[in-house]
Parts: sequence; structure tokens; C-alpha cells
Amino acid sequence: MNSTVSRSIFHNLLPPNAPSFTGIYVRFASSTRRRRFGTVAFSESPEVSEERMVVVGGGAAGIYGAIRAKTLAPNLNVVVIEKGKPLAKVKVSGGGRCNVTNGHCADNMILAEQYPRGSREFRGSFFNVHGPGDTMSWFSDHGVKLKIEEDGRVFPVSDNSSSIVDCLLNEARQRGVTLQTGKSVTSACTSAGGKFILKIEKRTIDYVDFIEADYLLIASGSSQQGYNLATQLGHSIIKPVPSLFTFKIDDTQLTELSGAYGPDEGLQGCSPVFPFFEITFPKVKANLKLESLQKNIPQLTQVGPMLVTHWGLSGPVILRLSAWGARDLYSSDYKGTLLVDFCPDLHSEDLKSLLSQHKNKFPKQKVVNSYPPELGLIKRFWKYLLNREGIDEDILWASISNNSLMSVASLLKQCSFTVKGKGQFKDEFVTAGGVPLSEISLKTMESRFQPHLFFAGEVLNVDGITGGFNFQNAWSGGYIAGTSIGTMAAASTPVTLKERAKQST
Repeated sequence: MNSTVSRSIFHNLLPPNAPSFTGIYVRFASSTRRRRFGTVAFSESPEVSEERMVVVGGGAAGIYGAIRAKTLAPNLNVVVIEKGKPLAKVKVSGGGRCNVTNGHCADNMILAEQYPRGSREFRGSFFNVHGPGDTMSWFSDHGVKLKIEEDGRVFPVSDNSSSIVDCLLNEARQRGVTLQTGKSVTSACTSAGGKFILKIEKRTIDYVDFIEADYLLIASGSSQQGYNLATQLGHSIIKPVPSLFTFKIDDTQLTELSGAYGPDEGLQGCSPVFPFFEITFPKVKANLKLESLQKNIPQLTQVGPMLVTHWGLSGPVILRLSAWGARDLYSSDYKGTLLVDFCPDLHSEDLKSLLSQHKNKFPKQKVVNSYPPELGLIKRFWKYLLNREGIDEDILWASISNNSLMSVASLLKQCSFTVKGKGQFKDEFVTAGGVPLSEISLKTMESRFQPHLFFAGEVLNVDGITGGFNFQNAWSGGYIAGTSIGTMAAASTPVTLKERAKQST
């Protein structure tokens, strides 16, 4: 929708007897049964009009950007409009602990490589302006103690996401940021004077608001609201598809492995999150194969922890594969083949030798009850491997053939699983797609098409792998956008309403 058409629609919504105005805010109220528009006219006082920044989306990027802008320009009127609960995603992330960022990527080039969409563009100044270290310093300076876990993930010491949520909301409140919830910005256009005219609706009550803004920051995540506004203001959208999800596996015997652990299995291999429902492999090497993908993509081979769940496979390795293969998996209807090496630190010959040594050492033990501890497996998965190779689990090690040992070794080094669909990763809801990075300046987060229009967060075609990288994109983008807006607003001089009216004519 171009701005001329948008302005026409806006003025056509005004009642015939509505007074002309050059003010900032116009509200249309209505009855609950039938929408009837009335007018609350903008008062011609005060004589000086302050500039307004509207943030669409009260998530990590939006709130962080609002705080930054208000910090640099205290006189800027900053309004955040959120249709749901503010910082809702922050609240539930990391199992309710909030994985704030990642503390193991001091090198920004390595940091940029953690983004399947954005890896090339982020090699520039993006993280130099505000990287993980800056994020951790910001929260520490505002009273939130953080810790870096072994895998690099950063959490509040409290292990409670409320520490992050409360910190951000308190800082926004102290700075004077206005937060309006339960509202959606449903359309946007520009006026002749270059301002943004935003239509705001509230679903629970039948009314419409119109508000003017000097600066507009769209930080609405992966919701359609932000995509609609972006297209109305001249931007294109790369079709969003899911990223960061688990794999559904077509193997009933595998999925039945998850469940209550037997008394002889202890807690070895348990997931720390679901200690009695998932089998964990601390380190595997997994390669995703898709029929529709002929070229070799190095990122479709990942090393790290993996979980067996009641629907298939999960864990960091699977989530990283889902992120790097997001678009190709979407095109393949989430069907493919996963090849897993359960002993990536052992060469094939060394693994065969390990099994042979165990055979010679424990010839009178049943195969199902005894296996090399170096494999790091639990009994139920070892039994699964034997059944998959058709080996009688009750035979003694002395009776097992060398060919059977070789087949088990081969299975451990390259175990094939059929991917039949995608599951859901409840801690993060991430998409690949959005406003192309080529349409904004990453140095300012400003639109290349529309002055004073900014974007930050997941509304852009950016997504990271699991481990705190998606939040870091939000903090960095919000900070840069807020800095740009705050700097411009602080440098601008207040104008009287009469002067502004002259500028608009």
C-alpha cells in the first residue's frame, strides 16, 4: 500500500464534521455493538510539540531499544505498543531461566557464524557496537547477576527469567517509557510532513486509535503484524518458515526408549530437564541428508549433545541442524535421513578393537548385560542396537561372531534414522524469514526506503542457533536502533505546532 492511498484511507475514516488538525494524537471510540466513530480533537496546547517514538512490539528488541532511545533523549515521548504480555518470550525462554546471550563468542567473526540467516552481514560492525559482553555488562550494571555455563549459555544467577523481565520493565518505567498492552498496530502510512500515521486497534473493546509518530521501530518478532506494517511502508518479506525444532523419527523402537529408567540404569544419560523421560548422548556427530539438496552444506553436519524423546530426536545437535536446514527442510516437507555417529572420538578400527577386547575379557557374560563402558551408552540403547542388528541379546559374548561385532561397530559409527516430520522446541519459537537485511542499514537499523523507520529483532530475516544467539540479535539490534533514534531526537529542536503546520503544507 503506498502512502498516498494510505493517507486517503485514513482521511476517509474521519467523520464528515471532524475538525482539521495538525496534532499528534486522534482517538476514535465506539460502542461495543456497532462501530461508531467519534472524535477527541487534539488540543492546540502546549505550544511546543515533543517528538514521539512508537515501538511496535514489547519483546526483547523493542523494550531494549525503547530504553536506549529514552536514555539518550529524555524529552522523547517513547510509546511501546504490545498486543500481548510484554517480554512474554523472555519469560518462557530457557525453560523459564532465560538464556540471555552466549559468553563463549568473544570473536565477532565466530559469533556471526552462529546465524544461519545473517552470518555474512553480521561480520561487519553489528556486534562491535553492542555484543554479548556489552549485554552482560548492561544487565550487571542494572543489578542482575549473571553466570556463564559450561556450554557458553548465559543465565541470571537466580535461574529465573523474572530477573531479566523485572529489570527491563523497571528500567523502562524509570526512564519514562510508556507501555500500552492489549493493542495492535494494524496499519501504517506516512503523512505529507513525513510523519507516520498508525492505526491502533484493541480486540477486546471495539475501538480504533490513530497516532502520529516521528520515529517508528518495528520489533514485533515473527508475528504477521510486523510483516504487514513493513510491506505497507514499502518493504518486501522473505516467507517465514520454522527454525529451531526437533525431528520426528520413523522408528517405534527408538521412540519407545524414552520413559522411566530401570533400577539398574541409574541416571546415566538422563536429560537434566526431563531426568526420567529422555536419553542423552553427550556427544554425537550428526549429518542431515535431504533428497532435494544435492550440494554439500558443511553446516548440515553438527557435533554435540543429542536426546532421544518419545517422538524422535532433540538436543543441541538437532536444533542446530534444523536451523541451518530450515528452508531446505521446509521444501522437503520435513522429510530426510539423519546419519548419526555415536562415537565421534573413536575411529572405526579402534571401536572394533574395543568390542573385540570386551569379548575376550567377558566371554561368559550375556551380550545384553555387558558392553564397553567407553561407549557411554545406557543399557536400553545398547539393547536397541542389538535388536536393530538382529543379534540375540541372551547369547554370551563368547558366542557372538566377529561379523556381528563389525555390524554393531558400523551401526555405532553410522546409524541411519528416517526423519518424517518436525516436532516443537518449546523453549524457543524462532522463524527464518522476514524483512531482508539488504533493505536496512545494520549500522543504524534504519530502513533504506523510509526515513525514521527502524527494525530490530526477529522481524528481520535473521535467526541464530540455540544457545542465546537469538536474544543477542534482539539486544544488539534494539540497542543500535535506539541509539540512532535517541541521537536524532536529542539533536532535533522542539518546534511549535504552528511551525509544524507550516512544514506540512
